[in-house]
Amino acid sequence: MRLPVIYLAAFLSAAATALVALPLWRKWCLRTGLVDDPGHRKIHDSAMPLAGGLTVMTALLVPMALAVAIIALRHAVPLLPLDDVTTPLLAHGLQKRGLELTAIFVGAIGMLLVGLWDDKKEARPAAKFLCQFAVAALVAASGARITLFVPSPLFSFAVTILWILTVINAFNFMDNMNGLCGGLGAIGAFYFGLSAATAPVPQYLVALIAFLTSGALVGFLPNNFPRAKSFLGDSGSHLVGYLLAILAILPHFYTRGNTHALAVLTPLLVLAVPLGDLVWVVILRTRMGKPFYIGDNNHLSHRLVRLGLARTSAVLVIWLLALAIGALAFL
Repeated sequence: MRLPVIYLAAFLSAAATALVALPLWRKWCLRTGLVDDPGHRKIHDSAMPLAGGLTVMTALLVPMALAVAIIALRHAVPLLPLDDVTTPLLAHGLQKRGLELTAIFVGAIGMLLVGLWDDKKEARPAAKFLCQFAVAALVAASGARITLFVPSPLFSFAVTILWILTVINAFNFMDNMNGLCGGLGAIGAFYFGLSAATAPVPQYLVALIAFLTSGALVGFLPNNFPRAKSFLGDSGSHLVGYLLAILAILPHFYTRGNTHALAVLTPLLVLAVPLGDLVWVVILRTRMGKPFYIGDNNHLSHRLVRLGLARTSAVLVIWLLALAIGALAFL
């Protein structure tokens, strides 16, 4: 089996897992009270299950576990054919980057738990930030870091943590309309997967994680857009932001095949919409003398609605904007 087929299999298997898992997690959320109740600045009139984060995580872990099991089985049983190069290639990659990948997925589970805690207990901003910081520090300590051409481990460690925290909260801020955060996450993950898969030296593990993430979100979206049967919740938006932050760190955008220094700006183009919205609302709230972490209706999506667009149309416009700006990274 060749890599393009495996990328497609990763995307489709994650999407299918999400479609199957979501109704189960939705029932569990309703039974345990993990729901978003109607209230201030909310348009839904009944309790909405916060099953998105659990669904996306399930859609990541189940195909990944199956893939690892298949690779292990093909190496353990000599009778199974190993004539293609893909299985040994993946096995080598998993062994070489095993510690880093383990830390990344442990971090994903940690970020999911932080979001679940916030969904259930409405954690204080300072406590939530400390938990986010701890997970980001774990990932940076594992070796997944940004360098920006500065040969300083301390600088790299600090910038990586700052980046992860920024992207997490950017996607958390964008979770303000049905389908908005999940759609932007699916688009961003797909672009990162495409970039890693088509690099002069393909970065196949990064591509697989990216296509799994994109597929998981695509599988969740039919239950979240245009009419929501479930929300991402803070658990989902934290997880999506974390995964996109990691997918921006793992690839080598500046390579022997692409030596243009501006190649390192690829993540900023792919994530331009959520990052731009974050900067805008933080500046606006600061000028208004409000804490930047207190929500309001000044996001890009809200402004489009005030201009006369329906909510569904506003989300579609923002998706198209993200697709267009992200495509610039490939020009």
